[in-house]
Amino acid sequence: MSLNPALWLPTTADEIRARGWDAPDVVFVTGDAYVDHPSFAMAVLSRVLESHGFRVAILPQPDWRSAAAWRALGRPRLCYAVSAGNMDSMINHYTANKKRRNDDAYSPGGRIGLRPDRPTPAYAQRCREAFPGVPVVIGGIEASLRRIAHFDYWSERVRPSMLAASKADLLAFGKGEATIVDIARRLAAGQPVTALRDLRGVAYLLGAQEALPAWSGQTLALPSLDDVTRDPMAFARMTRTFHHETNPFNAKRLTQAHGDRTLVLNPPCLPIGEAAMDAIYDLPYTRRPHPRYAEPIPAHTMIKDSVQIMRGCFGGCTFCSITMHEGRVIQSRSPRSILAEVKTIAADPAFKGTISDLGGPTGNMYQMRCTRPEVEAVCKRLSCIHPTICKLLGTSHAPTIELMRGARAIPGVKRVHIASGIRMDLANLDDAYVDELATHHVGGHLKVAPEHQSDRVLALMKKPGHREFETFAGKFRRASERAGKEQYLVPYFIASHPGSGVDDMIELAVFLKKHGYRPRQVQDFIPAPMDIATCIYHTGIDPLTMAPVDTVKKLRDRQTQRALMQFFEPRNWFVVHKALVDAGRRDLIGSAKHCLIAATPPPEAVAAKRREATEATHVHAEDAGTQPTIGYRPGRKGARRR
Repeated sequence: MSLNPALWLPTTADEIRARGWDAPDVVFVTGDAYVDHPSFAMAVLSRVLESHGFRVAILPQPDWRSAAAWRALGRPRLCYAVSAGNMDSMINHYTANKKRRNDDAYSPGGRIGLRPDRPTPAYAQRCREAFPGVPVVIGGIEASLRRIAHFDYWSERVRPSMLAASKADLLAFGKGEATIVDIARRLAAGQPVTALRDLRGVAYLLGAQEALPAWSGQTLALPSLDDVTRDPMAFARMTRTFHHETNPFNAKRLTQAHGDRTLVLNPPCLPIGEAAMDAIYDLPYTRRPHPRYAEPIPAHTMIKDSVQIMRGCFGGCTFCSITMHEGRVIQSRSPRSILAEVKTIAADPAFKGTISDLGGPTGNMYQMRCTRPEVEAVCKRLSCIHPTICKLLGTSHAPTIELMRGARAIPGVKRVHIASGIRMDLANLDDAYVDELATHHVGGHLKVAPEHQSDRVLALMKKPGHREFETFAGKFRRASERAGKEQYLVPYFIASHPGSGVDDMIELAVFLKKHGYRPRQVQDFIPAPMDIATCIYHTGIDPLTMAPVDTVKKLRDRQTQRALMQFFEPRNWFVVHKALVDAGRRDLIGSAKHCLIAATPPPEAVAAKRREATEATHVHAEDAGTQPTIGYRPGRKGARRR
């Protein structure tokens, strides 16, 4: 494919002029590098707007320290559309223990520092500074998860809606294709941005003297920002109400007092149908980064040969943000559209023969919907499959199986992997699907996410009981044997989830030992804004039952849970030993087959402890990963002990 910049949407004033435009209609400002691929939200939204006749430009990763980049690109005729990028910036920048990461997968060369923390308000303010009066609409995952008052893990406090910090005119939440087209059309028709407050999928702040606009449905007031800031019970009630008002078919309009102003949150957008999904993904994406980049974009390298077949998730896991952003209703593309995209990938001379993923938020919810639309319209369940699978849910894997077969039959395609997570309780309903998966779509290892072993903790997560994993593991092993393949599951577990104590992690460690699992990568719980599990972490209250829940917050306790999951690592011996002794589980220390650790520390553990003791005397000026250690200078301004 030619690297002619004209194949991409313009990113500079010169590229705008080369198209013969005097000005773009909409400028997308994004914290990601510009990759014209349907897995990147800015590419999707901008191509959708372009397909409706609008002139669209993109300002990727501008220097937020001044408005120069905004002024250089020029004034948009209709509005700015601002997003932090495909990922929440704080999760992108920091580990679960708040250490700064050393790379950014959405930046050229994986470099860090090309966007600030929480870039949405910073970008929005530069839009205002560069061209006062131009409407500013914020959206994307970062703004969506901060559309109401929320707990911010990185500052350990409750923050107001991101609308307040950004001073934007509108916040578009969820998957915003229909919303951004409606906004552009109505602004182009001469309507003021305040007239757009009747749109679904938007939030806005009323002025102190403004009255609440009329609304055809019901309106429900959430506890105020002041109340949820000072009262954990109020925060829990807010979380419960908010999550019960996310079904687009019956959600009420929500309001929340922010000081003397009122935040208004309209119901979510209605799910889109198959034809609309196809129209979005059939657009002429180049599937490549803009030629302005000399270095690869790691996120693009990872997903360039993947195909998204659906969006949404009805799992309702309490630690996951997908439902809050994409919705609970599964929205699927047609087989024609999906297979056409696979053919496009296969025709690329650079294609190596492997489709890296055929999936979405999950790998096996394609075309699964409620079989009774009239019931779906009034349903208030937060999960269609927890605590049990709803009898009205269509759970057939037949469309998925046919799709998998069709994809691997395309000339040039050697392998089609399923890299998206498999919902094991659904897969357990269909042996034919497990057989198809094991026979044709696993490259030696299949990633699954049982998340924990304790049924009590799994219930808090809204995940199926541990026996579902054991059942699936057996089915997958037997299917692999029938296929004559040596294949293994790679299970993912979470440490330090609310409700998970040391005893629960010891139970998990014993399970891992018994089954021979040695997880090299461990997920530590990260309290993302607006998740139910985040509410539990912050308040110590389960908002769905209002019952108290013990929560691990101290770094040392979090490290203990992580170490128990990796009990086999020599460096963890001392931490695991202390945890077992404190828990009264000396029976797991020794040389017996069931023991987690030996009675005496291995040499590697002693060496690691010595290194740790030495490093603990050093002082660091910045967060780990941003500056090298410069030695022991306790009197230096800004110094702090690790």
